Amino acid sequence: MELPEEFIKRTRQLMGETACNDLCEALQHETPVSIRINTGKNAPIPQGATQVPWAKEGFYLEERPTFTFDPLFHTGYYYVQEAASMFVAHALSSYVHAPAVMLDLCAAPGGKSTLARSILPEGSLLVANEVMRNRSQVLAENLIKWGHPGVIVTNNDPADFTSLGPLFDVILTDVPCSGEGMFRKDENAIKEWSTDGVELCRKRQRRILGDIWPCLKPGGILLYSTCTFNREENEDNVAWIADELGAEVLPVEVGNDWNITGNLTETQFPVYRFLPHRTGGEGLFVAILRKTGEPAEDFHIYRKKIRQSNTKKGKNNQPLAFPKDTVGWLHNEKKYTFRVEETETKAIPAAYTEIYDYLKSSLRILHAGITLAEQKGKDWQPAHPLAMSTELKQEAFPHAELTYLQALAYLRREAITLDPSVPKGYVLVTYQHVALGFVKNLGNRANNLYPQEWRIRSGYMPEEIKTPF
Repeated sequence: MELPEEFIKRTRQLMGETACNDLCEALQHETPVSIRINTGKNAPIPQGATQVPWAKEGFYLEERPTFTFDPLFHTGYYYVQEAASMFVAHALSSYVHAPAVMLDLCAAPGGKSTLARSILPEGSLLVANEVMRNRSQVLAENLIKWGHPGVIVTNNDPADFTSLGPLFDVILTDVPCSGEGMFRKDENAIKEWSTDGVELCRKRQRRILGDIWPCLKPGGILLYSTCTFNREENEDNVAWIADELGAEVLPVEVGNDWNITGNLTETQFPVYRFLPHRTGGEGLFVAILRKTGEPAEDFHIYRKKIRQSNTKKGKNNQPLAFPKDTVGWLHNEKKYTFRVEETETKAIPAAYTEIYDYLKSSLRILHAGITLAEQKGKDWQPAHPLAMSTELKQEAFPHAELTYLQALAYLRREAITLDPSVPKGYVLVTYQHVALGFVKNLGNRANNLYPQEWRIRSGYMPEEIKTPF
């Protein structure tokens, strides 16, 4: 790997000769493989794994599994995530101890969102947003697979949030950056790097922060992160947030053996740098800030806006009758508001129904709560997000346990044949007793209901299958 000379020069000025040389050497080697398990789906500790020090659900693996060909990977049983990024779990758990409304602003592909959803206290709501349309679909897919119901996925520009007012207790801004921390994973990151690009990113990051700042409650927590090394996008931007927007930079306790690097500039506030020659992971920069100012009014000030929006939409906004038997497909059904939207039956956490309606009046929502069923002619067909949900009541459906080859065929959306003892109708298919999705069993064959856009497209089969469990 040949690094840009100007990058090396600037890094030497920031870190010093020895650290710069060590960093450049580390970038020539492969990234450690790490995953984060989904305890909401009772995933065990991977075989032969070593725990990531700053994330109790994160683990380094001895070798890289064939993830695409592991059916459990497609169920949200675990998430493949670079270890340094998991530090967000430690930052969140250090300051968020009560149910909160959180926004992950630049969330795709979903690593930090699934992590945040696992760490947030029970009763919290996560809004995960991505501005790029194709990436937002990937974000929705990953959060649906993760299975937690307290999630809303949106596809909007940060400026679209500004008018919402101080709605969020926590905002994560993993902002688009020059990507220096991704050099060893992505050759294009090296080719596209330039000092002009660094300056462009710095300006874009400040625009994003300025757009979203009104949405954070005074006293609320902002997590600012990048995957780059330079000071302009890191310490300089944190100083700008604190001085221009009004915030206090907060510390978190870290272990000495974590080998995290602190502030590399003349400023004194605490920040957390992950450098590949010192920590097991890619490049990451994190700062935690608390917004100053007087406490904001409660959410009730926005209810008038919701009522006005609903009135303008008229009768079409009134909830339609929903198929009552779908309520029995969930555990804890009393925690949800049930409604039909277009051709889908949804379960929205009752505690956040008003916020959902408020966001829906202003934003493009791709996914919210649990999609229970889809109308197919006169039939209500159980939806795939229901199969992925941690709230699914599995005993509500007949089961069929699939072999490994059957599971791969199902994930390729190929036809499968079930044992003659399996009842006709909608059947939940499982692999190692983890839900894969639904089929409609016709007896002589079963219609595969796996989402067409999620299917495994590769017909290749590795000679050796390696899985984490």
